[in-house]
Amino acid sequence: MVWMIERYTNESMNFLNSDEAKFKNFLAVELAVLKELEDKNRIPKGTHDIIRHDARIDVSDIKTKEATTKHDVVAFVQSVSETLGSNAKWFHYGLTSTDVVDTANALLYKRANDIIASRLNRVLETLKTLAHRYKHTPIMGRTHGIHADVSSFGLKMALYYDTFNRHQARFSKVRQNIETGKLSGAVGTHRIIDPSMQDKALETLGLFAPNASTQVLWRDYHAEYASLLSLIGGSVEQLAVELRHLSRTEVGEVSEGFAKKQTGSSVMPHKKNPIASENLTGCARMLRGYMTMAHENIALWHERDISHSSVERVGFIDSLILSEYMLDRLNKTLFNLDVHEKTMRQNITLTKGAYAAQHVMHALIDNGMQRSEAYELMQSLAFEAQSNNTSFKECVINNEQIKALLDDATINALFDPNGAFEHLDHLYKRIGLE
Repeated sequence: MVWMIERYTNESMNFLNSDEAKFKNFLAVELAVLKELEDKNRIPKGTHDIIRHDARIDVSDIKTKEATTKHDVVAFVQSVSETLGSNAKWFHYGLTSTDVVDTANALLYKRANDIIASRLNRVLETLKTLAHRYKHTPIMGRTHGIHADVSSFGLKMALYYDTFNRHQARFSKVRQNIETGKLSGAVGTHRIIDPSMQDKALETLGLFAPNASTQVLWRDYHAEYASLLSLIGGSVEQLAVELRHLSRTEVGEVSEGFAKKQTGSSVMPHKKNPIASENLTGCARMLRGYMTMAHENIALWHERDISHSSVERVGFIDSLILSEYMLDRLNKTLFNLDVHEKTMRQNITLTKGAYAAQHVMHALIDNGMQRSEAYELMQSLAFEAQSNNTSFKECVINNEQIKALLDDATINALFDPNGAFEHLDHLYKRIGLE
């Protein structure tokens, strides 16, 4: 059964919607427990190997049985048991259904996490490349959408590298909690499978063990994980929105790669729209919705209920698939991004040098002028230049008060856009981009 639509499901994540993968993980959990039962002499020697050899998974048969039992684990146990002969009595021994489901799901999540981690790494590598390539490419920095001061396009990318580097560190830690299984039996008291047996079985499966559990793992594990996916999605959205703004016709500093046969509009042949960035913005909204569902799953009744089950079968799996898709599409968008350096430089000149107002102001302060006087002078000259559509730099050079304090060489240096690069090496080093 597939929930997330095919459009947003990469082939690498199809296993999350595979009944075959689901039941193979069920069987892996059962076999890991049988091994521990055998080692503790709870079942006859050789039982594990015999069942491992004889057990067969028939998805169609399980589905048929589930139609009657209304319970996928019971149907699974019934179907596999029919292939085991007299050893069937040891199959699912000491386990409750959620032991199998929660632990098998942890195996699915672990596999998905490996893929998501690799996607994060690719985004980081691409951002690192862009940060270095455009380190000394000046771009107008904007606050409130308005020209402020000159920055570096490479620094923009470096800041996102820093952001996703934090996400990578968070992901490495948080994924451990979602890769946790439990084999504590009904209501979590370990009456049949003791804690040491649980821990060894989970170690065999490559999973982490909880300190304790009820009949289910508590869902703060899942809520924390969904929160992180949403947080990562928020940063994807932040970068996507930045690209969308820089792609606007009036800005034109970047544009998404455009394939030879690609079209931008059904009626306007000239259009090249930032569709990938817009798509990623929308996907981030979905992730936030899934996060809310995961948080609402925390409050289960007593030792368990199944109000969380439907959410995790649909929304939680979708959040994994969507996260991988978003990181993959973001990386492709960045890798194929067209960066228009010439336009970036041209746009810096749109305010005719007004970006240097703060630098001239500080130079005046350094040379004896009071701050309030320097600020008022710069503001009046900037507004005058804007009103008359003249050069702010010329207004500065021709002002008698300024001439008395600053020479032309000093003023020219204050208007040099490359002044924004003075501390880039230091900032790159702090970010880890030496």
